[in-house]
Amino acid sequence: MATDGITTVQSNFGAKEMMDRLEAEVKAKGLIVFARVDHAAGAAEVGMQLHPTELLIFGNARGGTPLMQASQVAGIDLPLKALVYQDAAGKVWLAYNNPSWIAQRHGLGASVAPNIQALTKALETLAAGAVKAQ
Repeated sequence: MATDGITTVQSNFGAKEMMDRLEAEVKAKGLIVFARVDHAAGAAEVGMQLHPTELLIFGNARGGTPLMQASQVAGIDLPLKALVYQDAAGKVWLAYNNPSWIAQRHGLGASVAPNIQALTKALETLAAGAVKAQ
């Protein structure tokens, strides 16, 4: 499902296991994990509650640099990010920004279209691998 530039895929795994699986997929593809942010833990530290919600920040210079060469401000959306969260109904979701939306947002031209297609395919592959039952 894609809405407003965000692609969302439902998972049959719990939130932590889903994020662990996504992180493993990212590393297996040779990408760099820059950070894993546990928003629910941050909320708990200030006495607030939040359903399980974690953000993974990942990528590599080969994928992102051409986008920033086309429009340096595209760096605000790079490296790539994926959010795993559990909604109020207990369903777990994987969500990420669609590279086409990033390209549109920053007015990236046809010169980076192959890069956008490659990033889109890579994210789809990562998501499919992470949500797939073993």
